Amino acid sequence: MKQILLFLFFSSFLYAQSITIALAANVSYAMDALKTAFYQQNPDTKLRIIIGGSGKLKAQIQNGAPYDIFMSANIRYPEALYKQKIAITKPVVYAQGALAILSQKPRDFTQGIKIVTDAKIKHIAIANPKTAPYGKAAQEALQRAKLYQKVASKLIFAESIAQTVTYAMTAADLGFIAKSALYSAKMQHFKKDTHWIEVDTKLYTPIDQGIVILKHGTNNKAAKKFYEFILSEEAKSIFKKYGYTTL
Repeated sequence: MKQILLFLFFSSFLYAQSITIALAANVSYAMDALKTAFYQQNPDTKLRIIIGGSGKLKAQIQNGAPYDIFMSANIRYPEALYKQKIAITKPVVYAQGALAILSQKPRDFTQGIKIVTDAKIKHIAIANPKTAPYGKAAQEALQRAKLYQKVASKLIFAESIAQTVTYAMTAADLGFIAKSALYSAKMQHFKKDTHWIEVDTKLYTPIDQGIVILKHGTNNKAAKKFYEFILSEEAKSIFKKYGYTTL
């Protein structure tokens, strides 16, 4: 009987130290560094990461997915959950993302975003604007540059910004990706102005990425610790290393 009670006690303890995080795909590149820093302060906590497009993650949360924290690529999604009382903390911006254009092959990027009209560019990957904030930013940038109609037939739509990177490396000539992807170990060999350029931030609405603690994480003390960590100066320094701007 004592063994059963001890098992139940330790099982409940371990469960209390587990956090399930719904994570926008663009943050996945910085997540290993964030996890390492967090584990140094909280070695007994286990992070379970669910990666996807912010819109899809929001829909999963609305349908009852048992996530404790939502780190979105667009603060409007957490704001909607907060209004619906599915999130228990007011949405806060943890970082501002940036948009980049990537080519696996060296390109002449001197013309900036207008490279999309080059006759040699047959396929351009962007994330789905309906569910992925970086896809929406890419669409907005093309529209503001008055290029969208000219290249609409070239566009290949990915489910998430992470899949857009894959498309840019395989099926597409160019890809509108999160700048953060370029700081991952697998992407650091790509050179600025040769393989990629940053999209002029004046062409799209700032990508305010928001975080909230969800109703499922109400009594999860570890979730609160992780939430506070993401808003800490230590986490901000990590985000900056991955191409983000912090407020």
